[in-house]
Amino acid sequence: MHEVKLHWWILVVLLVLAVLVGAGWLYSRLQRAQWEAVREQGLRYGMPHLDALHHARFEDAIRDLMQRDGCRDAQRVGGRGDLGADVKATDPFGRRWVIQCKHRRNGAQGAAVGTPDLQVLNGTARQVHGADVAVIVTNGRVSSPAVAFAEQQLHVVDRQMLAVWASGSRPLWELLRALPPPRRASPLS
Repeated sequence: MHEVKLHWWILVVLLVLAVLVGAGWLYSRLQRAQWEAVREQGLRYGMPHLDALHHARFEDAIRDLMQRDGCRDAQRVGGRGDLGADVKATDPFGRRWVIQCKHRRNGAQGAAVGTPDLQVLNGTARQVHGADVAVIVTNGRVSSPAVAFAEQQLHVVDRQMLAVWASGSRPLWELLRALPPPRRASPLS
């Protein structure tokens, strides 16, 4: 008891440290909850808005949707000589995404995305860009031969799937089938 009276300050220091650790933990929990609330209310696009965009702004919108869903490194790389990649991103599971965007000014009434578009992406996505997931996204329609080709090689996000994704319902990786397994564990896994 005499030792406690002499070293009472040690108890005070331990108590202060415990309060600081508890406050830090609480702060991080509140920050995470706040981030999730912002994300849930986050970016949403309607198809009329996406249809009205210039093709370069459409690529920006796809990049922004990937960022909204947790791909912090999502970037637009499209332009002349892009070798089939308009957007690149890494999802929270460590998978590398390469996305080719095909904006149609007339939406579903515009020209269909065809097999040649998918062949360009298929030929460069993995070999040149290091993709785990290769995706073509359009606000228009996709030809039947292109759909058949894509089933074997890559993923297609057509107008209907884009509408669901852009509405903010779920991240793109929850809407697509047959994705490669995660490269690393994440808070979402």
